[in-house]
Amino acid sequence: MAVHIPGLIMMVVFYLAVLGIGIWASLKSKKMEKSTLGGQIEVSFLANRRVSLAVGVFTMTATWVGGAFIIGVAETVYDPTKGLIWALIPLQMSVSFIIGGLFFAEPMRDQNYVTMMDPFQRKYGKTLTGFLAIVPFICEMMWVPVTLISLGVTVSVFSDLPLSLCIWISAAVAIVYTVLGGLYSVAFTDIIQLSLVFCSLWLCAPFVLASDVYTDITQTAFNHTNREPWLGRIESHDMLRWIDNFLAMSVGNLAFQDFHQRTLSSSSTSTARMICFIAAGLVLVLGIPPILIGAVAASTDWNLTSYGSPSPYERGEAAMVLPIVLLHLTPTAVFVVGMGAIAGAAMSSTDSCLLAATSIFTTNIYNLIRHQASDRELQWVIRSSIVVVGIVGTSLTYLESSILAFWILSSDLTYTIMLPQLICVLFIRVSNGYGAVIGYIVAFVMRALCGKPVLNLPVILHLPGCTLVDGVYIQRLPFKTICMLSSMVSIVAFSHVALILFEKGVLPERWDVFKVKSHEAETPVEGIAEGDGEKADVPNESEPMIDTDC
Repeated sequence: MAVHIPGLIMMVVFYLAVLGIGIWASLKSKKMEKSTLGGQIEVSFLANRRVSLAVGVFTMTATWVGGAFIIGVAETVYDPTKGLIWALIPLQMSVSFIIGGLFFAEPMRDQNYVTMMDPFQRKYGKTLTGFLAIVPFICEMMWVPVTLISLGVTVSVFSDLPLSLCIWISAAVAIVYTVLGGLYSVAFTDIIQLSLVFCSLWLCAPFVLASDVYTDITQTAFNHTNREPWLGRIESHDMLRWIDNFLAMSVGNLAFQDFHQRTLSSSSTSTARMICFIAAGLVLVLGIPPILIGAVAASTDWNLTSYGSPSPYERGEAAMVLPIVLLHLTPTAVFVVGMGAIAGAAMSSTDSCLLAATSIFTTNIYNLIRHQASDRELQWVIRSSIVVVGIVGTSLTYLESSILAFWILSSDLTYTIMLPQLICVLFIRVSNGYGAVIGYIVAFVMRALCGKPVLNLPVILHLPGCTLVDGVYIQRLPFKTICMLSSMVSIVAFSHVALILFEKGVLPERWDVFKVKSHEAETPVEGIAEGDGEKADVPNESEPMIDTDC
């Protein structure tokens, strides 16, 4: 395929604009560091907790409406084996934001936490928290290839540039402005990126619908005109699996640092909640254009287009169907604008992943090693971590070409392992370190035994209804939810048992490494009480994790 000059020009202009805005925001961040009492971490990760409602809505929405969101929704709607009923990512994210605003934003923001792992640090201490933080750190890193693959796939449609080169250039731009300005750069670039995404998608959709090479999508939604209806269907034996995926991709998102970073950086608790509710509506609006484009692709007679036969699905190019539709069904100018939308979406999610992973590593893992790190040391740790996470995450793009593979895997891990931990530490008073360890092990072992095709893990634990399909065992029960609930029950049960054993003197107090008796009088969101064995590691309950005058 020949190089598409207008498309390349559009990408270059976009990259330069984003980089320029990021550098400008970094200068603003430097000035803020000199006038704040919060220190390097407060400014870099939370923008000194001064994110307004408008900026918060932009950065929250832009973080989740990434390249995988746009391209993945269109791909799933177009896929004849799936359809719209399996492409409910916009609805899943909306549900996630609403639940987060109702239940999670207030207890997290009120306590001035820095990361989603800080409530664990207050209740369980730094050592156990550092261990628990490994999973969310890895999950955030896995989001980097998700966003970069979508961008690289898009660029490959209109240029002869190697896919790997496109991905590394995109990663370099995101790494540079994230290193320079932290959340300030990320938030301000998100404003430009989301504005571009919103305008571009809604500009492209009418042109796609105006083309004359497809059958009316209202007919192909239900009829077998050229292929399976694009609405899709759920077989009776797949219903529980559908529910399982819906919960994992919605409620599971609440265990990502990206979400909590936006609420924790807001100017107040009420602002944090409003950001969630408004963003819940915006993701639904932004999900409509890719659904329409996927439906048109499913209804198109490709013989009537410059693309020709066979169809993208038959050529194995279903993952690229959205840029293919824009290239062959719309004018050049519209195609170029559409590429800008995908680029903006991908970039806005990449920088957020870099910052989220770095915040967990610096605050909850590195501080376990270096208790008294200076601001200057932390500054270099933050910058180095962003670069390392960016390089490692970008390198993962060589392992898997499917846009949604890493996304599903990361959501899977956060849903089954981290979500029950987060719920228990925030809302269940009896939970303690012993229960947390057992719950972690139960979730990890059960999830591994249930199998994971992406990782070539065979199904060892055959739940009722597990069947062999094309040589691969398929779990019919909602196994992810079963793993999550098993973990939560284990946390509560073993926490209660441990508390009774030490309170009744069945086990000697010198064996109580997590000091569960010291926590008996605490509520889940309070700081540690006097007598905690790791008191020196955790702030007093009357103080925020990091002082702030906001």
